[in-house]
Amino acid sequence: MEIGIVGLPNVGKSTLFNALTGAGAAAANFPFTTIEPNVGVVPLADERLNVLARMNKSRNIVPSGIRFVDIAGLVKGASQGEGLGNKFLANIRSVDAIAHVVRCFRDDDVVNVTGELNPKEAIETIETELLLADIQQAQKAMERVQKPAKGGDAKAKERLAALEEILKNFDQGKPARSLKIAPEILSELQFLTAKPVLYVVNTDEKGADPQMLAAIERRAKEENAGIVSLCAKMESEILELPPEERASYYDAAGISSPGLARLAAAGRQLLGLICFFTAGEKETRAWLVAKGTKAPQAAGKIHSDIERGFIRAEICKYDDFVKHGSYAALQERGLLAIEGKEYVMQEGDIAHFRFSV
Repeated sequence: MEIGIVGLPNVGKSTLFNALTGAGAAAANFPFTTIEPNVGVVPLADERLNVLARMNKSRNIVPSGIRFVDIAGLVKGASQGEGLGNKFLANIRSVDAIAHVVRCFRDDDVVNVTGELNPKEAIETIETELLLADIQQAQKAMERVQKPAKGGDAKAKERLAALEEILKNFDQGKPARSLKIAPEILSELQFLTAKPVLYVVNTDEKGADPQMLAAIERRAKEENAGIVSLCAKMESEILELPPEERASYYDAAGISSPGLARLAAAGRQLLGLICFFTAGEKETRAWLVAKGTKAPQAAGKIHSDIERGFIRAEICKYDDFVKHGSYAALQERGLLAIEGKEYVMQEGDIAHFRFSV
């Protein structure tokens, strides 16, 4: 699953992406620096991994990660092809959620494409372009269905009515995520405004302007969206320091929780993911799956052969393992469960999958 990083040009998207992934994506001071989407996996820090690795004497530790895609800046008119808009909108369509970077810092050396710094207007510009693209999607779908609808096809008439209702709401400025839309229509049309949103407030070293931040917080609350505030420039600079110096830098800046750690955690929540573990002498590893994932599909994250030949899952809880210290002790106490194909994975499960080849 992927989160697309979007926003107007020069809001700090690529600087943020560089800090997140260390991928060295271009971050020059002019619009459309990013032409092809840059993709990177951001590791999620999890102290439980270190605990399990010590207890299992693991030789290797592998954290889970969130995939972020840096998509070039959108501009007004993107839905009509302005600023290579069609290409960028296609990149957004392929991601599962959106991290919308909003500039809340003043810097005369960094061009602001809208002229005046107005985060509320910047958000509305992006949302409007995404909504206009969705309107085009719905209109094209209606054109395809109108002819059979006139011929008396009941299903076509039902679909046409649904699309008309969707368009009516779109025209009123309501995003798809606020509507009840049939799953088959959502799956087919992949409305951009159906994707969950996380607002990333990019500030300077002093933090966000209180009035600007309050306006974004109100919007996030209205939309039931997440919000994270950070200084992408500072986060990027800190990552250039040796690892042993970073903690003291955060302490000196009065930062209790690094912005990137908060962003990665918010990204996991945005995607609705849970974490399970596999642990042993060879490796302790964290895996992310969507809430509601059953054991065979979780096993498939490790290897498709394990899902295909799935027999059972041996499941214990992280807290139980830490408390009792070994799989043998858990088995003695009846805390090592044998689960079948219908078992739904839970946060903090430690799993061992049995399968046939």
